[in-house]
Parts: sequence; C-alpha cells; structure tokens
Amino acid sequence: MTRPARTRVGLIGLGVISKFYVAAFDRLPGLDLAAVCDLRPAALEPFHDIAKCYTGHAELLADAAVDAVVVNVPNDAHATVCGDALAAGLAVCVEKPLATRVEDGRALAALARERDVTLFTSFHRRYNSAVLRLLEEVAAADAPVRSLTVRYLERIEDHAGSDRWYLDADRCGGGCVADNGPNAFDLVRLFLGDVELTGADVHRDELGTDRRAAVALRSTLGVTARVELDWSYDGEVKDVSVELADGTRLFADMLAGHPEFKGSLWHEYVGVLTDFDTRLRAGRDAAGDGLAALELVDAVYRAEGAVR
Repeated sequence: MTRPARTRVGLIGLGVISKFYVAAFDRLPGLDLAAVCDLRPAALEPFHDIAKCYTGHAELLADAAVDAVVVNVPNDAHATVCGDALAAGLAVCVEKPLATRVEDGRALAALARERDVTLFTSFHRRYNSAVLRLLEEVAAADAPVRSLTVRYLERIEDHAGSDRWYLDADRCGGGCVADNGPNAFDLVRLFLGDVELTGADVHRDELGTDRRAAVALRSTLGVTARVELDWSYDGEVKDVSVELADGTRLFADMLAGHPEFKGSLWHEYVGVLTDFDTRLRAGRDAAGDGLAALELVDAVYRAEGAVR
C-alpha cells in the first residue's frame, strides 16, 4: 500500500507535554495534526478550528481516519490506548515509558509485529543537539569508550505541572526509575548498544516512592555506565559524560543554550516526530528501544525487591 504524501496523525492526551508535539507539527510539512483527544472538553477548545476533537480515544480511532497516533496519556493508560490503536492497524508514537509493566510492554511489541505496524517510544533526549554532537565526537575519537555517566536530576513537582498523576506511584508506574529512567537508559543504549544491570541503589520517600537512584550498567563489550536519577534535586541537571580509554573526557549538557524552562524540548520533539514518520513510512519495527528501556526499569525494581 502506498503511503500518502502527508501522514495524518491523532494526538491522544493534551497534558503538559502536548504543546511540544503541537509545535513540532507546525514545523513538519509532511505531518498533519488531524485529530486530538482529551477527557477534558476545555482542553479541546483551542483545537476546534484545526482538528477533529474527541473526548474518548476509541471514538478517535473509529472515526478520525488517521494513519498514526501519538499517545500522550498518563503512564498507566499507555498499554490500553496503545493496544487499541495497534489493534486498529495504526502506527503508534507513545511517550515513555512504553508501559508501566514489562509484561504489557512485551504484549504491545508482539501485537505491533502481528499487525505489522510501527510501535515507537518517544525518547526525546536522543534528538538533543548536544547529545548528537557528543555522538559525533565519540565516533570520531581515536580511543574507544571506557565508561559513560548519564545524570537526570530535577524536582518532579516543578516538572509535573497540572499533570499531578506523575506524583501517584501507581499511575506513574513508580517514581524516578519508572519515569526518568527510560530516557536515561535509552541514552546509555544510544552510545553503548545493549546493556545489562549490574547494580542498583534506590532511595524511597515515606510514601514508598523512589525519589533517587544510582544504577550501574554494563554493555555487551564490557563498557561500564552509571545512571544517576533524582526527583528531589534543587534545580535541574541533564547531562552525559563519556570517558575514553586514553583518559579523554567528553561532555554534553542537554540544557545548555536553552534557558527557558523545558526549552530544549522544542527542538527535541521535532526530532521525535521526524524519526517516527520516517520509520512508519519505511515500515520499520521500532518497538525494541521502548521495550529494552522498560526491561531495565523492571530489572532495577526487581534488584531491590520492589516489583509490583
């Protein structure tokens, strides 16, 4: 089947991250924001003149005649909404994590293969301009990578905005490991390929939510990596450090040059949608990255005996 010149996309969920997707559509002439969906009628009001509007994702899937959907709902709803979209034969771009339970992530990946449609997890940090420069520097270096560190530090209350479900461990899937972990783990995999867990130190608050974690990983070639996560940090740090075998140290500050709060996300989500459209047009299986990150989240929780 020939893919139309423009990809018609439905955006399901209009929470705090949705504005970055909406802005990215305006910069990508090959993509049309054809439909939007949110449980709150007030959230739909700005879209009535530009897209079909729905208050239920099932109605959008049945009526909107789209080629693909972006799933931007709370984490605990990812499995249901993605599963319904895949069953309808639609390509899916889902905010990380792929699901809150690894079993659901595996089921989604299997369904995508069965229906032969693209299932793509939105790891926006892999499109960060500083990260891309660092990848080029590592590729051009004379020495191999010895170790890598990814830091993802923030105060979650500042970043959740009106999406207070982030602070509900059941809806989020956990805490910093479940929500920030996938982005950080994906960056490790971007540089090192497949990795395995070698250690985890997780600290929880009085409610049992993991607010801080240090995770040790090792690649199939024996390169070590460390991921530092913090949901109680006074400020924000998002960076990647690489040490080469000759002692050279390379660095990427993902926030540098973006003084606006969440300012880096504007260009990162253009990268997300560009890559998603490229993959769905090529019919490429994209489920592996999302599932690999989710399996590392599961491994961390299992290591501390806290799997739900």
